Amino acid sequence: MAYIGKQPTVGNFQVCDAITVVNGQAAYTMQVSSANVEPENANHMLVSLNGVLQKPGSSFTISGATITFASNLATGDVIDFIILLGNVLDIGAPSDATVTNAKLASDLISGETDIGGAIADADLFLMDDGAGGTLRKTAASRIKTYVGGGLSVADQWRLTADQSAGTNADVTSNLERVDTDGFGQLGSGMTESSGIFTFPSTGIYFILVSARITAANSDSSADVIINTTTDNSSYGQAAIISSGVLSSGGAEYSVSNSFIFDVTSTSTHKFKITTASHGSSYIQGATDSNETTITILKLGDT
Repeated sequence: MAYIGKQPTVGNFQVCDAITVVNGQAAYTMQVSSANVEPENANHMLVSLNGVLQKPGSSFTISGATITFASNLATGDVIDFIILLGNVLDIGAPSDATVTNAKLASDLISGETDIGGAIADADLFLMDDGAGGTLRKTAASRIKTYVGGGLSVADQWRLTADQSAGTNADVTSNLERVDTDGFGQLGSGMTESSGIFTFPSTGIYFILVSARITAANSDSSADVIINTTTDNSSYGQAAIISSGVLSSGGAEYSVSNSFIFDVTSTSTHKFKITTASHGSSYIQGATDSNETTITILKLGDT
């Protein structure tokens, strides 16, 4: 609580300096080591006069650092001692190294606290505020957000059927989220509409496209392109995957390329996959295994 005036001193036992009696004087200044001291009140003092303990409030009173006896003292009277007890109604602060674990509540941090449990988002941590040197508490969820709690989005899509040979256009159909062989998705994942992929949140994303291409009939460069837009309108070639053969015979290739995309807006920053330079070449797809895939990982906040 707040105090008006002097805050009580807790458990501060002091013996006042010796006081020489002045004949016909009742009021005297109390000092410890030649410095004035002010008791909590008369009830928190032991005063001996001529070998007799004095009753506080009637035998003496105090005001600040002044003690006033009920009557003037005379030559030959002796103030044996004045002991200041501090605030005896309060237990005060314990001495250093006197509080043991047995005296602490079980939910305090100590050597007896359980350290085997997993950290939960609601757990609280104490930290120095870095300025005033005071402690403040924060939740584990906030620390995780600040330092990064690992990947928050991991998603994967695939082409479910072979593309028609010779197609040079955006891939707008036969796309699905992987759903076989124990696939695991992290976070809410991507959304797809007519081949346009939309991100679930802003951030820095890693896009990896792996294509299984059948290159045929002297297609020297059968391309698969990652096209991105930052205005939800115009697209640019962010990454190009190329495969081809120079002879009349065909061949199959598995090739990949990637792009790190800074998605500052989920409404304007999107991507799609496009094929180009496919004379008779085509990309392959299947519904039960990954042949041509699109992998999206959120690396962190933008």
